[in-house]
Amino acid sequence: QVQLVESGGGLVQPGGSLRLSCAASGSIFSRYVMGWYRQAPGKQRELVATITNGGNTNYADSVKGRFTISRDNAKKTVYLQMNSLKPEDTAAYYCNALGSGSYWGQGTQVTVSS
Repeated sequence: QVQLVESGGGLVQPGGSLRLSCAASGSIFSRYVMGWYRQAPGKQRELVATITNGGNTNYADSVKGRFTISRDNAKKTVYLQMNSLKPEDTAAYYCNALGSGSYWGQGTQVTVSS
């Protein structure tokens, strides 16, 4: 069992930056593939980025070059650094842990608006 708690969302102007954090507890964090997903109103949840326990990363085309996913296994935390934010990045962002099961956090809202 894995519990996930996201933080770091908020309101930011276009071109700004935010860093999301996802703190995990309850199981062996290092064994899980960690990911960030997002869901905008009226749209399906979509993949933003994933990172394996070995540090291999994968990004949605829409965020490549702007977002960076990283993890600190000692702190059981995964991060999403978001730069050059655009209004279309506005969404609820969710952390996911994939291993023996698939676990989700409660989400954190990111709003990009002037």
